[in-house]
Amino acid sequence: MVKKLGDKMKILITGAAGQLGQDLQKLFEKEKIEYIATDFIEGYTKLDITNLKDVRELVKQTKPDVIINCAAYNAVDKAEKEWKIAYNVNGLSVRNLAIAAYEINAFLVHYSTDYVFDGQKGSPYTIYDTPNPLSKYGESKYLGEKLLSQFFDDYALIRTSWVFGKGNINFAKKVIEWSKKKDELRLVTDEISAPTYTVDLARVTLEIVKERVRGLYHISNEGICSRYEYAKYILEKIGWKGVIKEEKQEDFNLPAKRPKFSKLDNFGLKETLDIEMPHWKNAVDRFLKELFGE
Repeated sequence: MVKKLGDKMKILITGAAGQLGQDLQKLFEKEKIEYIATDFIEGYTKLDITNLKDVRELVKQTKPDVIINCAAYNAVDKAEKEWKIAYNVNGLSVRNLAIAAYEINAFLVHYSTDYVFDGQKGSPYTIYDTPNPLSKYGESKYLGEKLLSQFFDDYALIRTSWVFGKGNINFAKKVIEWSKKKDELRLVTDEISAPTYTVDLARVTLEIVKERVRGLYHISNEGICSRYEYAKYILEKIGWKGVIKEEKQEDFNLPAKRPKFSKLDNFGLKETLDIEMPHWKNAVDRFLKELFGE
């Protein structure tokens, strides 16, 4: 029998110290939902998701009804050389969690990325589209998707894009830090997608968990922008008076290839849960208010 939220559901969060993990904890505390926060750092229940034995032991000991995997290797450029680490954390570890979840009949939520696509479609990617990653990071995330779907079916797989929140480092916070040190910034105009606020992603995750709706979802804030437009909006909001130079991806010569157009289409979210994501500009406004307390 599937447990509902009213049955005192217990949730285990991996990678709880990350920006999404932090917002999930805040939300669960507000909703009075019992959770176990795991990570590597002090203050959290220690869990190495790359170790199947450790995962099995903790899951059997704590018996969560839901496992939400926020742990990930996100160093896109470093993954070109450290691909085995990326494949292990983003791929094999998902299988570890799936094995443990299956053994206790827990619902598993896992997050993937727009970087599983090659960016050549020219229009937003739907849940129907076939991944074709350009980088080792993208490959590692796609490996996690495949290992998850091969193992069992009691899961929700959420692809998202350009995630930002108050906790930890992200592009939005980097832009703000750069603005304090420089009066000229170079930003790309040909990398296009949509930012996703962790507060919004956490809220939708909870609804998916409450209803225990399985399957693949694309979840990002609505609207579309380039990295240049995204940064420009933030800089205007914080009153930065410097100059932004328009650049192309190739001007930065980064080790990992990024998809040039990887906007995700949220089709399926409203149809299943009657949820519409806020526009990314609205999300940035709320993020800045959270960050600066204004």
